[in-house]
Amino acid sequence: MSATANRGYLSPLHRLSALGQSVWVDFLSREHIRGGRMRQLIEDDAVVGATSNPTIFQKAMTADGHYDEGLRELADQGLGAGEIFWRLAEEDVGEACDLFRALWDRGLGRDGYTSIEVDPRLAYDARETYNEAMRLHEEIDRPNLLVKIPATKPGLAAIEDVTAKGRSVNITLIFSLRRHAEVVESYLRGLERLIAAGGDPRGVHSVASFFVSRIDTEADRRIDELGGHDHLKGRLAVANAKLAHQHYREVFRGPRWEFLASKGATPQRVLWASTSTKNPAYPDTLYVEELIGADTINTMPEDTIAAYQDHGRPLPRLGHDLAGAHAVFEQLAGAGVDYDDVTDTLEREGVEKFIASFAQLTDALAAKLASLTPA
Repeated sequence: MSATANRGYLSPLHRLSALGQSVWVDFLSREHIRGGRMRQLIEDDAVVGATSNPTIFQKAMTADGHYDEGLRELADQGLGAGEIFWRLAEEDVGEACDLFRALWDRGLGRDGYTSIEVDPRLAYDARETYNEAMRLHEEIDRPNLLVKIPATKPGLAAIEDVTAKGRSVNITLIFSLRRHAEVVESYLRGLERLIAAGGDPRGVHSVASFFVSRIDTEADRRIDELGGHDHLKGRLAVANAKLAHQHYREVFRGPRWEFLASKGATPQRVLWASTSTKNPAYPDTLYVEELIGADTINTMPEDTIAAYQDHGRPLPRLGHDLAGAHAVFEQLAGAGVDYDDVTDTLEREGVEKFIASFAQLTDALAAKLASLTPA
């Protein structure tokens, strides 16, 4: 029996969805897809999409034996650990796309997506990022696939080029308002190039993954170092997200956008990523409650999904108190917190962490292969 039926009323996440925000799960594994857990999340928890990254695959592929058979088969073909990872990841993402396909069809491409990230080691190489994104689209070959490209400076060019080729992109590791504006511009230019070349934008979709909790983690650390400004802790992430959403609302209107929309283009929705609460002093649903708004997405880890189903109180809060959000920026600047340095640091560290996870993953797969291969 579903959680909704057990409760006797619409669950908090179903009510959140009714307010126009899509719930995606920030996890993916073979066990989840084939064992029924992903379908349960769809049915009970209003989940309509899934995201993955190198850290997520590292946890999934090295945790248990669900990948052992596939590892053996691919090893027998003479493939190395890196090649084996991509084969397994592409299989998982393709199967997840198939699982979500009915939702994608029913919603005319609004939701039902699964994301896979390009090799994080390519984050500062625009041409190779483009090549890898196109390869992943060709290999997985699902209309409801989003390929994730990091929002580094070189990544912006790849985002535009992939969009111009009619492919869908999830732009990840967005921390700053400036970078978000540049990401939106890359998407718009890509659509304009696609249409100018006679292409059809109706099959192109994009989300801008704006990271949340890491903002507070870094800003709070700096506030602690400065001392005397504890009242500003835990406030920047939500303020930052609110102003990003304000920009989204402003840019996807007016003559430029109306022309693209008349050709069938769809807006690049904002996706709230990194929404688990890192600081135990903060409510465990903080980055869900404060960022509920229509035409947005929140991709949540399973623990956050469970917490919100238990005690979430969905209301459309995202557009409230924008003046207060601006004030947070002013107060932090006055206290000596350099916003640009915070976000630049987080972008750099985000890429580094994904590269480290990818290296750990391939090392762990190589070790696992050695243990599975007869001497």
